[in-house]
Amino acid sequence: MANERLRGAIAAANLTKHGLAEALSVNTKTVERWVIEGRLPRPGVRIQMSRLLGQDETYLWPELLAGSRALAASQSELVQIWPTRSEVPHDLWHSLMQQTSGHIEILVYAGGFLVEALDFVNVVRAKAAGGAEIRILLGDSNSENVRARAREEGLPSLPGRCHSTLEYLWETRDLPGVTIRTHQTPLYNSIFRFDDSMLINTHSYGMYAAKSPVQHLQRVPGGKLFSYYQQSFEEVWAVAKPAVL
Repeated sequence: MANERLRGAIAAANLTKHGLAEALSVNTKTVERWVIEGRLPRPGVRIQMSRLLGQDETYLWPELLAGSRALAASQSELVQIWPTRSEVPHDLWHSLMQQTSGHIEILVYAGGFLVEALDFVNVVRAKAAGGAEIRILLGDSNSENVRARAREEGLPSLPGRCHSTLEYLWETRDLPGVTIRTHQTPLYNSIFRFDDSMLINTHSYGMYAAKSPVQHLQRVPGGKLFSYYQQSFEEVWAVAKPAVL
């Protein structure tokens, strides 16, 4: 799409495409692509051209404003970050769970701390009774990716812990709104969604999840981080299988 604002600014400055090209030390064909095809110049050239034409960058290329707004929105989605999962306060986990009314979505391999330290089974019962939709993705204990993670972390009990978490949660599988599936995908991030809040536990080679960083995200209109991880959850959900003990 042609950039009519740029075309008009060049004319208002009593310049031709050739004259602008000379002033910027670029080819005339390059200027034509900026005008006729709406190509976006490099940042340094944009600044030089804006000064030359007496116009603000965001007037000549309004898409820059949209990009900056999306960036600002995404940055505002990040509430806090902790260097390790074990440093996330239990009070925060409990608060997010208690405040949730619509959606709980969990993507882990084992996630044993949920049932062992955070009373997650009773949380599922209570939230299901309140009408929430709860989707839980656990690692398939027979998955090669789970076994590979166990080798990487020096944690041979990981497949068994995946199965143990499923046993804890098994009694909730038939509650209204509760669905439990197992997956065999590589796990790059554990995802814990509570309505419009999300905790992201990153994973690095050879490091325990409990010793890895956690981001606290809050959905913000126009932001991209929350939706990015939500899409990742959906991708795993689509290939996961109904849980079987």
